[in-house]
Amino acid sequence: MRAPSEAEKALPIRLNIDDNDSPSDVVDALFLGRFATGEQPYAHSRSIDRVRSGATLLPRGATVLRSVRDEDRSATLAEGEGWTLLVSRWNQGADVTVTAVAAELAERVLGEAVEGAEDEPEPQPDDVTMGFWYFSPRRGLPHRTTRRISAGTWQEVRGNYTAPVAEALDGVMKVSPGDIAGRLLLLHGPPGTGKTSALRTLARSWQDWCQVDCVLDPERLFSDLGYLMDIAIGEEDGPGGGGRWRLLLLEDCDELMRGDARHLAGQALSRLLNLTDGLLGQGRKVLVGVTTNEDLERLHPAVVRPGRCLARIEVGRLTRAEAVGWLGTEEGVGRDGATLAELFALRRGTGPASVPGPAPGADAGLYL
Repeated sequence: MRAPSEAEKALPIRLNIDDNDSPSDVVDALFLGRFATGEQPYAHSRSIDRVRSGATLLPRGATVLRSVRDEDRSATLAEGEGWTLLVSRWNQGADVTVTAVAAELAERVLGEAVEGAEDEPEPQPDDVTMGFWYFSPRRGLPHRTTRRISAGTWQEVRGNYTAPVAEALDGVMKVSPGDIAGRLLLLHGPPGTGKTSALRTLARSWQDWCQVDCVLDPERLFSDLGYLMDIAIGEEDGPGGGGRWRLLLLEDCDELMRGDARHLAGQALSRLLNLTDGLLGQGRKVLVGVTTNEDLERLHPAVVRPGRCLARIEVGRLTRAEAVGWLGTEEGVGRDGATLAELFALRRGTGPASVPGPAPGADAGLYL
């Protein structure tokens, strides 16, 4: 039996391995050795969504101890004086974690490892940066990633909305930090009327002073206080990002907005309102944008009370005349007009998808 190498002696951990374990499992277990024993009790991590081609994610002077490549993942274990590093890569992204004898050392080594490694796609003229928050089960923590999304100018998309809605959105698109009174932006109305499209354009109109983040799991946000605090505190988006306003988007929050929301959603509504104008929102430059398919009459009175909303807009169907003008023909347009989704379907030459109507007294609850 060969004697263990110096690198192997440096990892004080005993493993029991059987046929069910892969080389990646071994690397993960070895990495935790010094942290588990307390030899390196400090850990710092960073996730990178798109790693630049050629980036090794290894700091200067790193000694590679193990390297594994599977079909969909690779793992590299490395060390240096007083620290150990694990790089887990998949597709275009990676997780980098450093354990060290001191917090400052872990932070410095991690910074060296990821410096210049982020690969940003070439920005397009119509693109705008939008953040996306979600709770990551793999990491056990809230996570924010960014994407460049396409968004037209307000003048380009204004004709997608019926005249009263377009006039109301005119004012919203021109809002500046000095105009902010209420902290809640509420868009409500039937599905397919263009609420989400309006928010994409709003992100472009406000991009000079406001970072727009979409929360992908709002039901978890208001049931998990730790997640809510991370969102409220925010995350700087580059140099000087902390001084910008942030707009948090919560889509299709029907149950939260209903008049009986306190019964159905527990304390979720109270926490939402606390984020907009309660103690949680004090000192934070945070706006909350909510879309819902609920009618105005069914919205909770606490949500729509005067002074709370920066804007409250019911986004409805285009009239028949507006729809015919948008489409360029009367064919397929009903007497009561059409939604934006219906018009796009007609333009493609397909009929809008339909589902059976609900039974009398039934509540659909979910929307496509």
